[in-house]
Amino acid sequence: MDDDGDDIPQLSSHTLAALQEFYLEQQQREGMKTSQGFNQYSIGSIEEDWQLSQFWYSDETASRLADEAVVAAGKGGSCLFFRIACVSAPSVYQKLKEQDGKDFSVCILEYDRRFSVYGEEFIFYDYNHPLKLPENLLPHSFDIVIADPPYLSEECLQKTAETIKYLTKGKILLCTGAIMEEQAAKNLGVKICKFIPKHARNLANEFRCYVNYASGLD
Repeated sequence: MDDDGDDIPQLSSHTLAALQEFYLEQQQREGMKTSQGFNQYSIGSIEEDWQLSQFWYSDETASRLADEAVVAAGKGGSCLFFRIACVSAPSVYQKLKEQDGKDFSVCILEYDRRFSVYGEEFIFYDYNHPLKLPENLLPHSFDIVIADPPYLSEECLQKTAETIKYLTKGKILLCTGAIMEEQAAKNLGVKICKFIPKHARNLANEFRCYVNYASGLD
């Protein structure tokens, strides 16, 4: 029997380094869960699934967008309590929940059923069926809708736009690629903002924010 190991495949130094980094991140996350107590609303508590085109915002970006949603939802409203919908934008939902706001409610429309851990605030959502929504999700019942369509395609944006227009009373905060600017304006009447959102992991595509109201993102 040949024990020299010549036939055993070897990982490249680059691949090995990437694996080591991945396992170190895993260990650090597990350590945080056990030593600090697990926060189910922290960004990364549910890991990205790249096969579902999931790329979480940086902590700073998610906080900025959550703050903007709260301010925009409350502006000019006659109600003391307002509603926010997050469509395919789970990291913004998580930041909103961390605020523990008493003057607003928030729900998450998401395809990934792992987010069902958030109970009744989770609504299963498939952009391919933009109006296949629960009966209790009434039209024009949200003071603002923040959305991040999962794919940079005209079809995905068009169908997500149907959902957004159904849900919102008027205000829209859209996050998508810079290359979708023309389609965003066409489908939702939104304009690009100066604020540039960042992701926890650097993406090849430039992302931007778009709104249809006077926002604090300019």
